[in-house]
Amino acid sequence: MRKISVSALFLLLFAIFAGSTCLAAGKTAAAKNNNVKKEETMQSVYEFIKSCNTYYLATVENGQPRVRPFGTINIFNGKLYIQTGKSKNVSKQLAANPKAELCCFDGKRWLRLAGELVNDDSVEAKKSMLDNYPSLRGMYNENDGNTQVLYFQNATATFSSFTEEPKTVKF
Repeated sequence: MRKISVSALFLLLFAIFAGSTCLAAGKTAAAKNNNVKKEETMQSVYEFIKSCNTYYLATVENGQPRVRPFGTINIFNGKLYIQTGKSKNVSKQLAANPKAELCCFDGKRWLRLAGELVNDDSVEAKKSMLDNYPSLRGMYNENDGNTQVLYFQNATATFSSFTEEPKTVKF
């Protein structure tokens, strides 16, 4: 049997203790992360998307992925919304299959947001969106029958980069 010096044994015990302390601290931090309020996680997703200006929304049509650029993002009544027109193909695709994913990139990090998009026909939700994007008022109006706002339900957002571990938030 090999003999272990007292200093080597001390270092081994210290490494084990330090590792378990770090692991416990990591579990505590993870538990705190899981208790973050829904609005705070949604807010960080909103701010990132807004800072990118453009995101790309993916839907499905007859088994074929469809991707297009979007620019509208809004929080209204605690939900994260996008906007389109009911006359567009994207609206028809989402009616047939509400599962969608968006992606945006700020030059260093990217965000993927997956979930189901739920239509909200309330005038208040449409007005809130258009008030935040007044340039759209030339094409849309909350009472025109064409303006459509949809909010994310069962959403999972993943922030990623080449230099950091992915961070996931759900709302």
